[in-house]
Amino acid sequence: MTDTPMHAGTTALHDLGPAPVADDARTPVLSVLGVSKRFGAVEALVECSLDLYAGEVVALVGDNAAGKSTLAKVIAGVLQPDAGYLEIDGQPVSLPGPGAARQHGIAAVFQDLGVCDNLDVTANVFLGQERTHRGLLDQGGMERVSREVLSMIGANVPSLRTPVGRLSGGQRQGVAIARTMLGEPRVVVLDEPMASLGVVQTAEVLTHLDRLRSLGMAVLVIGHNLNDLRAVADRIEVLRHGRNNGSFDGPTSRNDEIIGAITGAWPQ
Repeated sequence: MTDTPMHAGTTALHDLGPAPVADDARTPVLSVLGVSKRFGAVEALVECSLDLYAGEVVALVGDNAAGKSTLAKVIAGVLQPDAGYLEIDGQPVSLPGPGAARQHGIAAVFQDLGVCDNLDVTANVFLGQERTHRGLLDQGGMERVSREVLSMIGANVPSLRTPVGRLSGGQRQGVAIARTMLGEPRVVVLDEPMASLGVVQTAEVLTHLDRLRSLGMAVLVIGHNLNDLRAVADRIEVLRHGRNNGSFDGPTSRNDEIIGAITGAWPQ
């Protein structure tokens, strides 16, 4: 735990407005350039490239073992590429671990969420980042900030003191995403956030994605349900066997076009 004084009326997030963006709006916040990754004889990524811009939701789709989660882990610093590199605001960066990625404003939520079911909402939002005041846990300050970040992404929970294990799947996703907001990220990567969720819970997660975009963040979301993804994505990128195999406009593209790229029927 870190001893971080919290003063009345002072937010721990410094500025709850839109995330900073690159000076040149044409410069991607994050670029993946020619990245390859092998696991023994398996080529998980082959010269894969991707640009993410501020205020944009990009959906990453592909069949099982297409390389989607591997790419997410490279962006999050969990895996290091065997070839290629990443850029932040047009400048090459090295991400030797998740901590380095967070320092560069990259946050990720993977499928396991990393939440503790027996802890309440506030404890999960501040998990590993607990704040103290005069040697004691600043419970009031952490609850105030938790309420702010949950509101920012449109997440509704019964109470901040509700154990996370009693929340719905959509609410649990909201808590996991809210935790990433403490680092004031510019890029948020979400790996299968709508997997196994019902209609209402999926709608909750789509609201979170829309809010992140409105805050000026670059959002990369991995998923399978094209109808759900097209409802929120500005752009849809397809991976096939670890390679780029198509880029589509989210609002205007057709499912059959995207499925063709996923299966290899497109491009001809």
